[in-house]
Amino acid sequence: MTTLVEDQARTETPAPDVRTTDAALKDLRAPVVWLTRLGIALTAVGALTTLVPFVGIAELGRALLKPGPVDAGAVGVIAGVVALALVVGWACNGVGLSVTHVADSKLQALLRRRIVHRLGQVPLGWYSDTNSGLVRKAAQDDIDDLHHLVAHHDVEMTGAIVLPLSGIAYLWWLDWRLALLAVVTLPVYLVAYGSMMRGFVAKMVEMDAGVAKVSAAIVEFVHGITVVKVFGQANRAHRAYDRAVGEFGEKYAGWVRPMLKLEALTSMALSAPVVAVTSLAGGIWFVSEGWVTPVEVLAEVLVAMVIPSTLLVLNQGVTAQRKATAAAGRLVALLDTPPLPVPTDPLEPLGHDVEFDAVSFAYDGTDTVVSGIDLRCAPGTVTALVGGSGAGKSTLAKLVPRFYDVTSGAVRIGGVDVRRIAPDVLYRKVGFVLQDVRLLHGTVAENLRLGRPDATDEEVVAAATAARIHDRIMALPKGYDSVVDEDAVFSGGEAQRVSIARALLADTPILVLDEATAYADPESEARIQDALSVLARGRTVLVIAHRLATIAGVDQVVVLDGGHVVERGTQDELLAANGRYARMWAAYTDGGTR
Repeated sequence: MTTLVEDQARTETPAPDVRTTDAALKDLRAPVVWLTRLGIALTAVGALTTLVPFVGIAELGRALLKPGPVDAGAVGVIAGVVALALVVGWACNGVGLSVTHVADSKLQALLRRRIVHRLGQVPLGWYSDTNSGLVRKAAQDDIDDLHHLVAHHDVEMTGAIVLPLSGIAYLWWLDWRLALLAVVTLPVYLVAYGSMMRGFVAKMVEMDAGVAKVSAAIVEFVHGITVVKVFGQANRAHRAYDRAVGEFGEKYAGWVRPMLKLEALTSMALSAPVVAVTSLAGGIWFVSEGWVTPVEVLAEVLVAMVIPSTLLVLNQGVTAQRKATAAAGRLVALLDTPPLPVPTDPLEPLGHDVEFDAVSFAYDGTDTVVSGIDLRCAPGTVTALVGGSGAGKSTLAKLVPRFYDVTSGAVRIGGVDVRRIAPDVLYRKVGFVLQDVRLLHGTVAENLRLGRPDATDEEVVAAATAARIHDRIMALPKGYDSVVDEDAVFSGGEAQRVSIARALLADTPILVLDEATAYADPESEARIQDALSVLARGRTVLVIAHRLATIAGVDQVVVLDGGHVVERGTQDELLAANGRYARMWAAYTDGGTR
């Protein structure tokens, strides 16, 4: 019991909206509620049977101490009832726990399927805007928090409530004074506990702020360790971390230390020696007054010794309930993520041209990132988007595969608004190769077949060869059967070429390309450019350009500034116009020659 306050301080966090999260938890558990109730009912029976041996001991003492010969038949009946109760209790508790574990298994499988289903429905831009750690926490840690609640919490709480209450009811039936004696030390602890928990939420907010400061200091120290060491300031950086930890430690200790002292003293009220001595002292008094018999005092002592242990279970149950409630809130928030709107009457694009018609977009619905964009990319042409950082290049390009939906205007493919095209059809029409390559844990061949699972081995090899990555794959221990991040570890440039091979195999007629050579070394850049040339052939390509030298031969250059199109034309036309693009080209070429 002496760790109760520390457990509370480590695990509790203030709930933002108890009503909402409690409702969320109830909704999540609804599919298995009947199994949970069955487990609770079985555990309640098991808890009641746990009391039978205590009653049996008292009744056995009564039979043995009764004047005259011992009634062997009565003793046998008592022993038989106790044995039967033990068997029934073990069976009910075991079956009840098994039932709740089945409920937990069903609920975990259901929640994970719902999460995967919802993640398959959300817009692609959601993944760019959402921290992957939050998704992992919901899909793994938060579901694990629900495990204890569903599999253990209800049955353990039922036992912790039914056993002492039924014991006190039995003592009340014997004599109401015995029932009061069994709990006479309990108010001492409850009053002290209430005092210790006063202002708990406010203190936890303060502690959370302290933890955040410590975490920030750790991140700063780790990320900047190379720089501070180079400049000989490692001790200074360490002092900032040490100061943050020290301040948090002082605040935490200043809050917890007095409570631990108080708890250490008041917990004695529930310790086995104190409870036993109190019960025996009171029992002697009651017997001397003729209110109860010695055998009834024995029953009271046995019941009183059980109560403190159930309090610890109740406290742990409350903590688990709060953690599960917070986890349920996060899970519901993830499951309530708005899906990508799907047209009820989808249309099929009639061509491979891409058109932006008075397109405007704002991430938050108010602050416009791109505004009034009118642009057409003819079939089989390459259009390059150029501009400074924050000009809106990536945002505009990502509107084509519906990473996001436009705020106003329309993006059309083959004359059809992309919002009227079924998602599976859209992704067969539009492919994309981004700088941040994601290779899944699986074989190289499986990664290449993501866009076309039915592709033959010959088609896979042909795509890899065209992307200039076949030789590197064949050098792996198991070739195309090598597993990514195990026996297939690719450099950044190699991973880009695997991504290009994947796009080649998918064979989409429209391609959004975030220039893959922005951070490549010269050798990798040359190979990637060769692969990209093969990839772009015959397709409608929209390139987000970072290096102007790579777009010299494109059909159309579109210059963006502040979310607006300020220039468009071929490179020669824009250089001759001596405008924004010409200045960018001059700055780029000057920088390259110095």
